[in-house]
Amino acid sequence: MAAGIHHRSIVWQIAEDYSHCEFLIRLPGYCPMPAYRDVIDVPLVVRRLHKSRKQVREELGIGEDVKVVILNFGGQPAGWKLKEEYLPSGWLCLVCGASNSQDLPPNFIKLAKDVYTPDLIAASDCMLGKIGYGTVSEALAYKLPFVFVRRDYFNEEPFLRNMLEQYQGGVEMIRRDLLTGHWRPYLERALTLRPCYEGGSNGGEVAARILQDTASGKSYISNKLSGSRRLRDAIVLGYQLQRMPGRDLWIPDWYANAETELGLRTGSPTAEMRDDSFLMDSYQEDFEVLHGDLLGLPDTVSFLKSLAKLDAAYDTVKNTGKREIRERIAATALFDWEEDIFVTRAPGRLDVMGGIADYSGSLVLQMPIREACHVAIQKIHPGKERLWKHAQARKLAKGDGPTPVLQIVSFGSELSNRGPTFDMDLSDFWDGEQPMSYEKARNYFAQDPSQRWAAFVAGTILVLMKELGIRFENSISMLVSSAVPEGKGVSSSAAIEVASMSAIAAVHGLKIPPRELALLCQKVENHVVGAPCGVMDQMTSACGESTKLLAMVCQPAEVLGLVDIPSHIRFWGIDSGIRHSVGGTDYGSVRVGAFMGRRIIKYIASTLLSQSLSANGMTPEDVEEDGVELLESEALLDYLCNLSPHRYEALYSKVLPETLLGETFVEKYADHNDPVTVIDMKRNYGLRAAARHPIYENFRVKAFKALLTSATSDDQLTALGELMYQCHFSYSACELGSDGTDRLVQLVQEMQHSKMSKSVEGTLYGAKITGGGSGGTVCVVGRNCIRSSEQIFEIQQKYKSATGYLPIIFEGSSPGAGKFGHLRIRRRNTSNKN
Repeated sequence: MAAGIHHRSIVWQIAEDYSHCEFLIRLPGYCPMPAYRDVIDVPLVVRRLHKSRKQVREELGIGEDVKVVILNFGGQPAGWKLKEEYLPSGWLCLVCGASNSQDLPPNFIKLAKDVYTPDLIAASDCMLGKIGYGTVSEALAYKLPFVFVRRDYFNEEPFLRNMLEQYQGGVEMIRRDLLTGHWRPYLERALTLRPCYEGGSNGGEVAARILQDTASGKSYISNKLSGSRRLRDAIVLGYQLQRMPGRDLWIPDWYANAETELGLRTGSPTAEMRDDSFLMDSYQEDFEVLHGDLLGLPDTVSFLKSLAKLDAAYDTVKNTGKREIRERIAATALFDWEEDIFVTRAPGRLDVMGGIADYSGSLVLQMPIREACHVAIQKIHPGKERLWKHAQARKLAKGDGPTPVLQIVSFGSELSNRGPTFDMDLSDFWDGEQPMSYEKARNYFAQDPSQRWAAFVAGTILVLMKELGIRFENSISMLVSSAVPEGKGVSSSAAIEVASMSAIAAVHGLKIPPRELALLCQKVENHVVGAPCGVMDQMTSACGESTKLLAMVCQPAEVLGLVDIPSHIRFWGIDSGIRHSVGGTDYGSVRVGAFMGRRIIKYIASTLLSQSLSANGMTPEDVEEDGVELLESEALLDYLCNLSPHRYEALYSKVLPETLLGETFVEKYADHNDPVTVIDMKRNYGLRAAARHPIYENFRVKAFKALLTSATSDDQLTALGELMYQCHFSYSACELGSDGTDRLVQLVQEMQHSKMSKSVEGTLYGAKITGGGSGGTVCVVGRNCIRSSEQIFEIQQKYKSATGYLPIIFEGSSPGAGKFGHLRIRRRNTSNKN
């Protein structure tokens, strides 16, 4: 999906080639492979043992009473040093693949390079390593508990992980705990498992016999269920094809024979707005709302219903031992149901006009979308919280007594390549007597890629500590559930940050105005996460209102007010399926180019001003009279958008270089004065287009805003659409376009100019790429009528036919976090619950 359509023909050729195979020999834990016509399932492929457990231990001099873990971890992190205290007392660790120069502590044993690993695996009490087909197969075959760490972007992992869990053979370790040596709770938990795989392990022999028989002319009878099998494969593969780097997929039980119930599917409740009076009333059976108003939002009601199910899920697991989704098991222990819980909500946003010009001080127009993030939070006195087992073990190891702890559960982790939980001691945010630096915080959250998401949530606490001097004396438990899809350019990260900081402020009684809260959340993204975004995303999520556009001048964040969307106009978002990231190199390099351009314009203006004054013998006091005050203001230019297009064209456009090497710029101008980006000396930056875009975009947004309040006419809509088209192609000039977004805009143009549209009153009038560009979502403007919705659907289907991807449609809006405020709720008496 990230590559767009360029490699589609190669993929289809590979699938076509595979379809000519006689059959597929398929192993347990398989991924979907619908290209094959017929399938023969075989048992696990496992290497045979050469020696018994007793023989191996005798040769190594290890008694039967000693607990042994085998570290089967290829590609160990550079500079990682194993330490004696990583293991529980009395344990030994057998290390595979250690370098000859690597020094190991006395309780770690370096194995020879040519050692026969299966014998050592079978002689151990548990295994620690990364998921792979061989390690999972041998762990299951030898009934060895497997403590595993997730692998980034490894396509087979969700299927193998599912198989491990199905046979009760796996414990997931947080990568941060692996690297810092916090192994004890995971190893002790592994010893309580009872792996129950009873299937065959002679898959190699079975496969060899099939191949031998086939070579000698024996034909295998076609599987009567092959059609049904291929359909199941195709459905699951359809989801898999829409994955992005870092995104995983959920495996339905009918595919992998798991026990996960479809009714308890991961992910956050739908944000679909529908008239469902039963749903609106039913939450009152579960919670008493002590403060706040749900504002009739069905997604909030659904979130409250999901909260109510958590303690019921805990009882199910405790009383029946039934396997539950891990994130829900973790969430059941978060809250004390006898105490108040606070709930906040923050929506994503659709960038109608303004986009990347926000960091150059432009006027922007933004719409809060229907999809939102909910956060439930509770503060608990240290020592009274219910800690997860590894967190308990960590506190016992420190021996500090009761100290504040942060515990977070993220709903939807099974849909993405991230760990479902995050926890830390809040004291970790302190560096001596001061809160840790933002740089240290970035490194802290980057330790474990599967938990990097926690920076968006926990980072809000650090920002409040550093910027407002807040001290957090109590433990904090948070449940985060977001329906704002990631990587679509609709500010999923801003929604999480705003909802999280709003929740922390509410539970601690902090009165932070929405505008100030948005600026603080921008610091989370800029300094803790490390993404160089502007502030419009957070401002819209915090300050927006339903059915209105937030008008804001980003200098740095001056809200001009709310602009009503006329009743005859409607905006849609159409997702291209190409992942968007403001942390990507394209967005960052365009931002650097814009700030370089501002620095050069200031230099040129200063030079022209000096020349003008010296040539005419004027003093600075004469400037206003002679009209060169413009040069003086441009020599002190704070924001590119304060430069008008005609001044840019008259004085600067022909002087600005089209591109400029970072090293060349620094030699002449020293710095580009942007606190959140760094110039790469060896990179050639596109400068002229990056500087031109915000200057003209600011003018386009002002015109767009004025048109929204003008008289209703077809010309009004045509002009609005034209401004959006101009914005889109300006993005492309900055090299922030993508094949997917260009295709969607082209489809809107074709629909607008088709004979059918010309013969009747037009409906769709314009479209543009949004946000940081390079993929993500396209915003479309059109007439608010049924025919427009039909045309949006037609575009969705045409895009699917061309690319194989069915776009998500964003329509409708909802209130921002400031308008929603917060709920304070308490669980009603649950003594009569089923």
